[in-house]
Formats: sequence, structure tokens, C-alpha cells
Amino acid sequence: MSSSPLFTPLTLPCASVLPSRLAKAAMEEGLGEPGQLPGEPIFQLYRRWANGNIGLLITGNVMIDHRAMTGPGGIVLEQQTDLEPFRRWAEAAKSNGGKVWMQINHPGRQVYAAMGGNVWSPSDVPLNLGKHSKLFGQPSPMSDAQIVETIERFTATAVQAEAAGFDGVQIHAAHGYLISQFLSPLTNRRSDQWGGTLENRSRLLIEVIRAIRKHVSSEFAVAVKINSADFQRGGFDEQDAKQVIEQLNQEAVDLVELSGGSYESPAMQGRTADQRTLAREAYFLEFARDIAKVATMPVMTTGGILHRSTAEEVLEKGIDLVGLGTALAMTPDLPLRWQQAEFTSSSPQVNWKDKTLNALAVMALVRRQIHRLGAGKPAQASLSPFFTLIKDQWRSKQLTRRYRNWRQQI
Repeated sequence: MSSSPLFTPLTLPCASVLPSRLAKAAMEEGLGEPGQLPGEPIFQLYRRWANGNIGLLITGNVMIDHRAMTGPGGIVLEQQTDLEPFRRWAEAAKSNGGKVWMQINHPGRQVYAAMGGNVWSPSDVPLNLGKHSKLFGQPSPMSDAQIVETIERFTATAVQAEAAGFDGVQIHAAHGYLISQFLSPLTNRRSDQWGGTLENRSRLLIEVIRAIRKHVSSEFAVAVKINSADFQRGGFDEQDAKQVIEQLNQEAVDLVELSGGSYESPAMQGRTADQRTLAREAYFLEFARDIAKVATMPVMTTGGILHRSTAEEVLEKGIDLVGLGTALAMTPDLPLRWQQAEFTSSSPQVNWKDKTLNALAVMALVRRQIHRLGAGKPAQASLSPFFTLIKDQWRSKQLTRRYRNWRQQI
């Protein structure tokens, strides 16, 4: 079955060649070792995915600032960080001929209150998660100096990623993180050059792209992940996404990944806050198909893809690259299986009434599978969502204590 279009190469604008049209989309692994560095579990995990014949591995988000983390088990890469563990990570990910990109990110307001640190955002709009809102810190509006510092930090992390042997970076501008917060009129209520019109709201993203491209080599890929929509009433929508893509057409962007949602509206898990219904697989395909019509660079979409036939349909709709997430946590050699025959992976199913707890349970289940893979164990389909969430919360408390102690020492 290797004649499938999924296994044809893709040449990017920077001239880098991806060996297939299948990519591992970013998932937050939570496997950071002491010092928030990659270690043996990460190396083993990415070696397993590489051996499964994936064309491109996009890492879980790597933080550009140790003072602002999406979770206590995250990884940080800054200007002064020791690169040796990152070199080993890149080597493991590229051990079977595929490419690896580092997803780089700043969480903005999506920082757990228990962790402390900088809860920066374009405006002082806190997360609205009902009775769970206090889990997250109160955001403070960023000054011009803090915005400039953030651009410099994105750039420094990208430069370090190239030095460590990664083939590119993906700038995370989706899922309600900092750059996504600037893009959304719900969270960006500024009246200066960084807010108001969509051109102003997208300024941070554009400046980050330009700064990175200026400081990395021409063959180093610079990609962007943005929402096709926030799936919240009054938020960033499909028309906004199209206009941002048209702006990105003028920049040296090698690929755009289209996703959707945020912590408030976890569309990336198939659930939305505005009650719009998403497809059972390839959640954002219809949005991506329309948005991709205005893109001059390759486009990737992800969101719950489990079947090879669905992945092939994504390509048939004019999308260049198929992103796989949870499916690879459950079946790390899925591309290899698809080269031989149709095979269906699986996805955790949780149907609790509390949407916030439901989202946390799904993330905990995926993370637990990833941790099993990193420990050399097989994925296990029949895990208890309740027990897994309890275990994940206990582990998070331990890692939060470790993180806070580390921050005090540096």
C-alpha cells in the first residue's frame, strides 16, 4: 500500500524535503527532566515514533521563557540553556530519516496559578472556566518592553533549536496561547499598535516570524500553527484566519497548520463552546479546505484522524500534510501499518458533564499513553479516566513543587 499519496515527498519553500505527507502534531508530553530539560524518556519516545516511518515529528511545545510554563513537566529552551540534551533529542527524532521541528510557545494567560510565574496577556481578561477559573493566574497586560522581550525570546529559542540539530520550528499561535490571545478580539482589547484591527492583532505573530527568519539559515523551516477558528462567539473566526493567511503569504513561512479551540473551547478535542458540530475525524478539514484556497504555502491540518482513508481524504481536499496526534500516542508505528494496509487507531473517550474536567481527563489519558511509550511499554486502551486524572493531578503537584524549587535556585 506504499503507493498511497500519503507516502509521497513534500518539498517546502525553504527547499527542505519531508519524506511523506504524515506528521506527528504537537502533544504536550510532560516529560521534562529536572531543570526542565529533555531526558531519556523523551529520547526513547521520539525514537519509537521515528521508527514508525513518520515523515515529520513536531515536538510538544517547548517554552521560550522558564517563568511562563503551560505545565510543570514542560521543557524550556532559552539562550543560555545547555544544548547537549536537545542534540540527543534531535538525533533520536531523526534516526530513521524523517525531519523534526520544535514547536515553540509562550502560554500567555494559560498558566496554572499553582505554578506562579509571569501570566502575561495582551489584556487583563482572565480565563472563564466557570468554577474552575481560579486554577489559572490573573493575567496582566503586557508593556511594549515585554512584547519586545517576548519576540527576542522566540528568536533565541529558534536559533538554539537550529544549533541543536532541529530542522525547523513551529510557532504556536493557536489553542489560546499568547500569540493566539493577541489574535483574538475576546482577549485582545488593546487600542495601541498591538490591538484593535486584525492587522494590529496579528502584528506580534508577524514580528516573531520576521525576527526568527532573520536569524536562522535559509533552509531552516519556519512554520506557524493557528486556529481555523476559536469556536467562541465573538472570537477569532474563519474570515480572520483567511486574512492572517494572506498576510503570511507575504512572509517566509514554510507551512501553516490549521487547528482550533482553546482551554475555554477545546475544539482540538472535538468539543466547542459555541455548540458548533465538528466532524468525527479531521475536525477542522472543512475549515482548512476553504482557508487553504488563499494560502500560497503548504497547509497541514490535524484533529482526531484515526483511519488511513480519512488521512487520504485530507489530501484529496487540497491539504498538503496530515497531522496525527492521539492516534500516534495509541499506535506509535501507525504510518508503518498504513503502508501495509488500512488500520484504525483509537482515541480516549470521556463523556463527563463537567467540560473542564472532561478536557483535563482526555489530556491526562493521552499523556499517560505517551509516558508508557517513553518507558518502553505499549499503549493500553482500557485505562480508567477517573484514576488517570487523579494520578495525573498528583504527578502535577509533585512536578510543580520541583519546578518552583528550581526557579528559586536559578
